[in-house]
Amino acid sequence: MNLENYYYYFQKAIPDRVCDEIIKYGKSILKQRGVRGTVGRENKKLKDLKQIRDSNIAWLTDPWIYREIHPYVYEANKAAGWNFQWSHSEQAQFTTYKKEQHYGWHCDSWIKPYETNDVLNGKIRKLSVTLNLTDPKDYEGGDFEFDFRNVAEGNKTQICKEVKPKGSIVVFPSFVWHRVKPVTKGIRYSLVMWNVGDPFK
Repeated sequence: MNLENYYYYFQKAIPDRVCDEIIKYGKSILKQRGVRGTVGRENKKLKDLKQIRDSNIAWLTDPWIYREIHPYVYEANKAAGWNFQWSHSEQAQFTTYKKEQHYGWHCDSWIKPYETNDVLNGKIRKLSVTLNLTDPKDYEGGDFEFDFRNVAEGNKTQICKEVKPKGSIVVFPSFVWHRVKPVTKGIRYSLVMWNVGDPFK
């Protein structure tokens, strides 16, 4: 799919106090180790999975969080010229990256639509959102990086510096490859949200 824009960002969109509330709330919930999907990985050892992804997560479903994020999803979808149809958002993922934790190259979309008994049934991930909750002075490393080689000509790997300031949001098509490089100092907190709709036609 040829696109004019492969991501759209809003710097310092979410106030610090809201970022701090999300961090406090996320930290209060029992966290699990983040893994990249489960299909075909049931028998993978933890050390093998950690080579792909090493982070801790908590799932947030509170409406006030969606009310903060959704306006930016709508605006980015229109302003970037994607105009993707979407109807629901999955659970928001609060992610903690401590020293040496990371998430290797991946895309958020799946091969097939969801097969569930809820509103996600038959839907695919279309728009991904990452909100940086941490002031960049509080951590080092942990850069959010895109790889556009599957959607654009040539090797177009680049760090998304626009999402570095606390409260900044980046929205992008879920099929775009990206990663979080290892944190080298401090802790990086982020919030991720996937927005789903009917399969592309």
